[in-house]
Amino acid sequence: MSANESDRITEVLKTAKTIAVVGLTDSPLRPSYGVSHYMRSQGYRIVPVNPNITEWEGEKAYASLLDVPERIDIVNVFRRTSAVPGVVDQALQIKAPVIWMQEDVIHEEAAEKARQAGVFVVMDCCILKEHRRRESGSK
Repeated sequence: MSANESDRITEVLKTAKTIAVVGLTDSPLRPSYGVSHYMRSQGYRIVPVNPNITEWEGEKAYASLLDVPERIDIVNVFRRTSAVPGVVDQALQIKAPVIWMQEDVIHEEAAEKARQAGVFVVMDCCILKEHRRRESGSK
């Protein structure tokens, strides 16, 4: 990760308030659950996006990003690589400024499409780990 990208991530994490977590499940055993729980404990509003659940820890879940009625600062993607282009298309439609693909979620073409549209893209990187690294004072 370049210094510029690291600085941009720091700024995103400082200014973002609402994170839509695409693929968030209601199973505490899944990484999406633990990461979202941590981010909420750090003051972020978590919006679950998963057609297979109705709520997550009291938050109404939405079937798609297009159904979310509020502004989203970060679209955090916990989906298989094959689902990424569709998520990116929805993120572009709602004009999300940041798309964050979790570890092992890599789709170069979709990422480039988002970048061409002016979206900041983080790929193959855990938002929880990046937040903790910055909270502990190291980059």
